[in-house]
Amino acid sequence: MNNITSKQRAYLRGLANDLEVIIHIGKASLTPEITISVDEALEKRELVKLAVLKNCFDDPYELADILSERTHSKVVSVVGKKIVLYRPSKKNPKIQLPKLSK
Repeated sequence: MNNITSKQRAYLRGLANDLEVIIHIGKASLTPEITISVDEALEKRELVKLAVLKNCFDDPYELADILSERTHSKVVSVVGKKIVLYRPSKKNPKIQLPKLSK
């Protein structure tokens, strides 16, 4: 997947505003189970919001980068302890990103 533009990122951030947090990262940090859960959620939903709990002492930006790499997704935003990731579904893509202007 190519990089997403700032316009596309802004569009995805707007969509993410209404999303509920579906995955919480706690004191065990990034376990293989969390990575699998994020991967499955991305395939099903394409846009996923995660929360880093107070008892997790890892940096949310680092966690976002690691998850992005492991799940082949893009980091849409990291605000405070909330992370939003995006990856188009392989089987059933739903989200239409704004087209690139040339």
